[in-house]
Amino acid sequence: MSKHYYIIVDTETTKKQSVADFGAVVVTRKGKIVEQFGAMVLGHFGKFDLFSDPSAADSAFWSEQSAQRRAKDYDAMLESGERSISSPALINQWLAGVNARYAPVLTAYNLSFDLGKCRNTRINLGIFSERFCLMKAAKKVIGNQAAYHDFCYDNDLLTAKLRNPSMTADTMAKFILGLSLADEPHTALEDARDYEAAILTYILRDVTRKQLLGLGQ
Repeated sequence: MSKHYYIIVDTETTKKQSVADFGAVVVTRKGKIVEQFGAMVLGHFGKFDLFSDPSAADSAFWSEQSAQRRAKDYDAMLESGERSISSPALINQWLAGVNARYAPVLTAYNLSFDLGKCRNTRINLGIFSERFCLMKAAKKVIGNQAAYHDFCYDNDLLTAKLRNPSMTADTMAKFILGLSLADEPHTALEDARDYEAAILTYILRDVTRKQLLGLGQ
């Protein structure tokens, strides 16, 4: 039986609706990571401010104050070698190589968001012939489980206004991997590799590739 591969993409963005930080992992249906890529995007990171919400309190993750701190953290990652800087053209070369080697199914946690931001940055995700939204699939497969609802209510992992179970990748991953999992860092490679890959692997225990493609539409 031929192996099926999946490429999980994640992005962190700028105020110009482009990609500042691009990350991706290629995984098997069992969750084995066969390739990974993470880079700040040349011409976007450092040129445009990181996305922030001007209405957010200073202590909130998406506040303008937090955006300044996150930019400094990225600078530190560049200095340490945890990140490099790549042009959109170089990222596209890597994506083309991955597509040639594995023909993976494309996914992301909120795929339409990442597709749009990559399009704005001339990062070409259109080369992948099949795709689905991991968030949509996770809401249907994990989000409807009584055990998941109990987990969210027991640990106060609820939406702010309606107090419904949280459907974020962070909460889903903690349900799967345990509460000791650190909060999602909102850096692209790490989010895809350490959180979203676990969600995909969990879903694939019980559904076929064909079923998954349908769930994520």
